[in-house]
Amino acid sequence: MLALGKLLELTLAGREPAEKTQLTVDGVRMRWLTEGALEVRPPEVRDNGLDLLLSAGIHGNETAPIELLDRLLQAIARGEIKPRARILFLFGNPGAMRTGARFVEEDLNRLFNGRHETSSGPEALRACELEHLAETFFSPPERTRLHYDLHTAIRGSKIEQFALYPYKEGRAHSRNELARLRAAGMEAVLLQNKPSIVFSAYTYDKLGAEAFTLELGKARPFGQNGGVNVERLELRLQQIIEGTESPLAEASLDGLQLFSVAREVIKHSDAFILHLPADVENFCELPKGYLLAQDTGKTRWIIEEEGARIIFPNPKVKNGLRAGMIIEPARALALA
Repeated sequence: MLALGKLLELTLAGREPAEKTQLTVDGVRMRWLTEGALEVRPPEVRDNGLDLLLSAGIHGNETAPIELLDRLLQAIARGEIKPRARILFLFGNPGAMRTGARFVEEDLNRLFNGRHETSSGPEALRACELEHLAETFFSPPERTRLHYDLHTAIRGSKIEQFALYPYKEGRAHSRNELARLRAAGMEAVLLQNKPSIVFSAYTYDKLGAEAFTLELGKARPFGQNGGVNVERLELRLQQIIEGTESPLAEASLDGLQLFSVAREVIKHSDAFILHLPADVENFCELPKGYLLAQDTGKTRWIIEEEGARIIFPNPKVKNGLRAGMIIEPARALALA
């Protein structure tokens, strides 16, 4: 196997490869760009016009997605997967990956769409670098752009595998992409309704990609991900890479639960209180009238929505950041 196929090993060791460019026996070009970043380019005669960005490790302790990308890349390096798409593999936060921590100084996935310009430290520098890598990768015109940012969650979830679909004013969500997510094993999709500062929101809003944050289960250390079943996603990614997918227009959305964001719960001060158990799961249902949270002054979040649920509850975030999202079943969908 080509040495560049061991990108994860190089990244965890903090090593730079001796050879920056290698070719497989089938003429697939692999090029190391910087720490945790590798471009894969098929021979021109096999290129089907898709640019696919696959990222994982934005949070360093979310190892199942990292291992998934490692398997795909090694299979390409061995010639077992024969790409027809250009691919950019990104391991987002190498420093945090090496220590098994969520981040080094601050949450990298809250520093995109220019947010890194108001911060400092290793994550701010990395967010800027990742934006530049994505922008350069997606710069060729008249190509299809797709980005999957793969994660696992801090806590358990009543719906284990789900996607977050970013928002841009005037741009409709794609039925075909929802069908692709369903085929990849996603049980639910959260359709966002405002701009965001996460990585997938940057590539969706600024670079015109179809982009998604995928949550695949609960975060566990390297080598302990037997309980995170990514078989359907792995198969679908291989099919996307090789250009062997069945037509998306024929795929069904049956069984795919769609939600929209009703409100965000923002932590304003150290007086913030979230009235949920520490081990509450994502997609936990909330009854009408429930006092979900309160903050300084008389700021209160009381559940008013029918069928409301909570995702990403985290009272330990910094002041000014989101401490949770109240979601509800999506209604009156407008899909492209």
